[in-house]
Amino acid sequence: MDETTISLHPPLRRCWTKCGKRQLIPAPGSPQYLHVFGAYNWRNGQVTHCTSKHKNSDAFIAFLDHLLRQHPRLKLILVLDNASYHRSKAVQAALSHWGDRLLLIWLPKYSPFLNPIERFWLHFKQLTVANRLHRSLDDLKSLLIRSLPTRTRPIIPIDCFSWITFDWWLSHIHLRTSRHHSRRRRGGL
Repeated sequence: MDETTISLHPPLRRCWTKCGKRQLIPAPGSPQYLHVFGAYNWRNGQVTHCTSKHKNSDAFIAFLDHLLRQHPRLKLILVLDNASYHRSKAVQAALSHWGDRLLLIWLPKYSPFLNPIERFWLHFKQLTVANRLHRSLDDLKSLLIRSLPTRTRPIIPIDCFSWITFDWWLSHIHLRTSRHHSRRRRGGL
């Protein structure tokens, strides 16, 4: 899970133009931002998301509550980066309340390439907001709500070569622990 910020100032990406002619992208006068909190489901490729005007502990706790309400019977595993608002006292208190339903895996510092949703945010921004001017944050939010469900699909290893190691590591730990327990029952180890 991770957050991204979209604004009325569009991210500029490469695009096709006539040779020798510059592409002009209009921009609004004052910057306005919309923060999107999202969690990527590895099994079905769906992204659960919610938006906020602020990127802070309260918004993060609200997203966790939203996520747990979306999946009321499941225990969730969240892969998180080390943003300061992920580790605040308010978040720690909320996590202690939901401790039986959430398992957190903290990524090493400065390693966004290990977080699957980072690649999704890049792809999503390229297809929906790059090089486009939106008149208001409400227009941007409605575009987000309309297009986010159509942009989800399972991520396959070719999309994210660096995640193969992480996925193998998770499955390897599971296999080793299950083998270890079966050997102990049979009298080995």
